Amino acid sequence: MSQRSCLSVILAAGEGTRMKSAMPKVLHAIAGLPMVAHVVKAAEAAGATGLALVIGHGAEEMRQAAQKFAPKAETFVQENRLGTAHAVLAAREAISKGYDDILVMFGDTPLIDAGALATARQKLAEGAAVAVIGFRPPNPTGYGRLIEEDGRLVAIREEKDCSEEEKTIGFCNAGMMAVAGKHALRLLDKVGNSNAKGEFYLTDIVEIAGAERLDVVATEASFESALGINNRAELAEAEAIWQARRRRDAMLAGVTLIAPETVYFSHDTEIGADTIVEPNVWFGPGVKIASGARIHAFSHIEGATIASNCDVGPFARLRPGADLRQKAKVGNFCEVKQATIEEGAKVNHLTYIGDARVGAAANIGAGTITCNYDGYSKFFTDIGEGAFVGSNSSLVAPVTIGKGGYVASGSVITESVPDDALAFGRARQKTLPGKGRELRERFASAAAARKKAAV
Repeated sequence: MSQRSCLSVILAAGEGTRMKSAMPKVLHAIAGLPMVAHVVKAAEAAGATGLALVIGHGAEEMRQAAQKFAPKAETFVQENRLGTAHAVLAAREAISKGYDDILVMFGDTPLIDAGALATARQKLAEGAAVAVIGFRPPNPTGYGRLIEEDGRLVAIREEKDCSEEEKTIGFCNAGMMAVAGKHALRLLDKVGNSNAKGEFYLTDIVEIAGAERLDVVATEASFESALGINNRAELAEAEAIWQARRRRDAMLAGVTLIAPETVYFSHDTEIGADTIVEPNVWFGPGVKIASGARIHAFSHIEGATIASNCDVGPFARLRPGADLRQKAKVGNFCEVKQATIEEGAKVNHLTYIGDARVGAAANIGAGTITCNYDGYSKFFTDIGEGAFVGSNSSLVAPVTIGKGGYVASGSVITESVPDDALAFGRARQKTLPGKGRELRERFASAAAARKKAAV
């Protein structure tokens, strides 16, 4: 089958009014990726060599989004919504290019398994003209039933048209199918609209193909894989299913999740074996973690690279561009953005490091911040290897702290510090004997006067 070419036609023109959103339904995200992009990924994993997106509502927004997740896809606009067969035929130009297999998919089924698509394609390779993907929901009420005779699919019957016997069938239509490319346009063009709604239904090609004595079969996908999303409650259900799958995959790959149900992955999270993730950790897009790291509880990480044996959190935030090298430490209530924390460096407490480099084995004291933004532009702070920055220091960029440099606690550093130098950037302490007692007495007297005046 690897030799066969395949076009995936993804129907994504629905308005999704039940989402109560101005955004096209299929652009709502699962694990940080539009649901239609999940469908694209499944199609590609099943061997699709061409992609055709049939769009409608929000066409320009869809085109712009598709440039990110499917830059090679062709887009076709379904101007009028006249049924699923009509939608597929909007991609007539792409279908006519002579692909061996045509996969028809829906942009609102983000959990579809690539294996189910590959199975349907295999049936085409074995000689079937149409392979319909079915599933067995816990309750088949409301779904079209797949009517089979002697191992062949003879019809897809909507529930309202089913006999009482047919209503007992638990094998239902998932909507997706594979059609042999050499038959596709002919079968689609034969679909009529003589029904109550006057629409062209894709399901009709089952009986049309059967009438031509072509082989039509049904294959089976899991209920979860066929789940369609129509509202935000169902979107949340799909997110939960996706996360549960991803957590299991991570644990089977050697990652320890202490409380799996509280950890949230993004669609592209990469995490190495022997990493330990504590409860309530959120991974946004673009996170890569090598083996042996430890991510402590309540950390929020996105767009970050974490090398082996790093230690992050608890309550740490790593923003895009954070790059932690081996054995680096970013501790509690610290934020790192667009900065490299080199091998063995420590950023332990209540600290902000942005647009910076922290050299190997350097130590950044509690409450230190890099002052990287003047309201208009960002500036860089370079902290050398083995440097020590005392607590509650402000490093006003652009500035360099040299190798082995030492910054005294409470300093405001506005000039670069040479290698091995000690820098003070604070007002000299002045001590006034007895002044503390005098201030307390003055403040107490003023407070008593205010209280008396209020009576």
